[in-house]
Amino acid sequence: MGDQIRPLRPGEPAPSFALPAANFDGLVTLESVRGRAFLIGFFRGLHCPFCRRQLGQLAALQPTLHAAGVEILAVINTPVERARLYFRYQPTPVMLLCDPDCRTHRAFGVPRAAFLPEDSSERPEWPARTTMEQFGAARINPTGELPEPLQPMEANVVLNERDGFELDETDQAILANHGTQLVGHFLVDAAGIVGWAQIEALDGPNGLGIFPGATEIIAAVDSLGH
Repeated sequence: MGDQIRPLRPGEPAPSFALPAANFDGLVTLESVRGRAFLIGFFRGLHCPFCRRQLGQLAALQPTLHAAGVEILAVINTPVERARLYFRYQPTPVMLLCDPDCRTHRAFGVPRAAFLPEDSSERPEWPARTTMEQFGAARINPTGELPEPLQPMEANVVLNERDGFELDETDQAILANHGTQLVGHFLVDAAGIVGWAQIEALDGPNGLGIFPGATEIIAAVDSLGH
């Protein structure tokens, strides 16, 4: 499973993967879901409150997608032991897969923003290359829960405190290593071909935390059958 230099596009085959499930037994692979269309979302770890909220939205959408013959897979870059502990108390019907190293994120081409050195003469090009100044100037309030738009990391802190979510050492390590990982959604048909894709914040860091809603996902599923 190699790195994809750009996000997979409609018409391209999904790469093979094999990931442990946090809320089901065993590994889930591309071959194990082939023959059934599936929506696969690639998220940051449990430290990301916006990702946790999207998981809740996908859980609410699951009956509709199941009725349309579409499975939902959610990949988080949290170790399976930590994920199992959390979801023991916050259960989800969505099949939750764990990839703490983001290898599957990279195989599907989901970008990760990299910071340029302060003295770099290289031109920033979001999301591949950014500066601390560009990232620090971003202001987000994607769910409307904040009294005003906040810097992304500050928004995370505020919402985690509101949720009563305390980062443990594992969460802190994932945040340090993969905090700038973006989120991606891919709808894959029964033959393993991507039919629709959506990547978070491609136009800039002010789009962080904005994910596709139910209407957009259902429209993509409807189009998959035509």
